[in-house]
Amino acid sequence: MIYSPQSPGHHNDEECGSTHFPSAGDPEETLPMEKYNAELKDPGVDDTNEVPLSRNSRFLIWTILNVISTVGIVFTNKAIMSDLSFRNRQISLAAYHFCITGATLWIASLRFFSVFTPKYVNLVQMAPIAAAMAIQVVLQNLSLAHSSVMFHQLARLLLTPMVGLLNYILYRVKIPRAALVPLVLLCSGVAIVTYYDSLPTADNGSTTSTWGVIFALTAVCASSIYTVWIGFYHKRFELSSMQLLLNQAPISAGILLCAIPWAETSPSVSTVPSNIWSLVLLSGILACFVNLSQFYIVDAAGAVSGAVIGQLKTCIIVGLGWAWSNHPVPCESVLGIMMALIGMSM
Repeated sequence: MIYSPQSPGHHNDEECGSTHFPSAGDPEETLPMEKYNAELKDPGVDDTNEVPLSRNSRFLIWTILNVISTVGIVFTNKAIMSDLSFRNRQISLAAYHFCITGATLWIASLRFFSVFTPKYVNLVQMAPIAAAMAIQVVLQNLSLAHSSVMFHQLARLLLTPMVGLLNYILYRVKIPRAALVPLVLLCSGVAIVTYYDSLPTADNGSTTSTWGVIFALTAVCASSIYTVWIGFYHKRFELSSMQLLLNQAPISAGILLCAIPWAETSPSVSTVPSNIWSLVLLSGILACFVNLSQFYIVDAAGAVSGAVIGQLKTCIIVGLGWAWSNHPVPCESVLGIMMALIGMSM
């Protein structure tokens, strides 16, 4: 669903000069050996082999940044919301991220950087998708605050079957029969993890609360609606993902900033530990890297490569969440994790 301008590193083959070889038996047209060797060493010819290497290097760097920043922001946000001062500040955190994202994209669109060309859409027309974006991000933050990292990330896998269901209901787009078995396997695995991860344990109560399950499932529903609308807005207004997000982020931030006085109570600055403020700053920086790197990956390598990298990030986050959990993971949950990941991979 990315319709982007031509990615950097594109090489125009017409710029490469070609060596003229004279016909045999024409001594006056024959090139001296020195000139012939010089033309073979023409940098315009050799550069064609260097461009793909440069593009591959940039793609690898952005991929590493995307994986590190995505994994880092999940655990950073979990640490922030584990603090009592920020446990109920999900709206503020989402508004902060939208402000950072909007500012980053605005800077990237400036002529000095020219990462993409901005295209603006009427505020009223953008309001619905901006509101959907804000709601699904807040629900994700609530899910992360009341759930384990492992369950939160696995629940996000339900986005795929939910989008398929919505596309069928709204646009009669049928799901291929070959995809039904993997989707059933995925949903069954998530259901198993949901049940066993929400059971009370002897040491610290339930890892994932009932509210955590509710927030996770409603976040999936909201994200599915938002994902379907993204495709609609791409086609209707002919926007690339960067252009669409540049229009959305400031409006989403404004909506959440208006809601903060009614939904949250500001903590006393003196009671917040300094390390939490450092994590908040880090969270904003990671959000910038996540957005910019994700766009570059999909623009440069396509949606399929983006999905594969997404699978890698899911495995890393689930694995780290499992390793760092402070309670034993039941064998049934392990089975559910494997079923969900195998189903999503298939």
